[in-house]
Amino acid sequence: MTKAEILKAEILKQHKSVRQFAIEMSIPYSTLVTALDRGIEGMAYGTVIRMCDKLNLNPVDFTPINQKSLLGGKIMENRVMQYYVKLNKTGRKKALELMEDYAQLEKYQATED
Repeated sequence: MTKAEILKAEILKQHKSVRQFAIEMSIPYSTLVTALDRGIEGMAYGTVIRMCDKLNLNPVDFTPINQKSLLGGKIMENRVMQYYVKLNKTGRKKALELMEDYAQLEKYQATED
């Protein structure tokens, strides 16, 4: 499969339609459809990265990101930190408190599988 085919399949797997995904990403629908039909090589790099981030795809090889892979873990850590640094002091404190609470619940604990 080409990268465009992988993206389209993942978009349709995770969203109702390509149009819905385009709206959520603030990408013109016609631009997205053209890229998915003709190849994503002409798309802006930043747009492709944002799409991969939204779809949880590795932007290097377009494989699904899981936290078991070293790169997948680093990408997830980076995403968490990007949100964290946007918070003020109170928001950061609250985020850490919530993470501590969730870490105590077995339902949310990471497994070693």
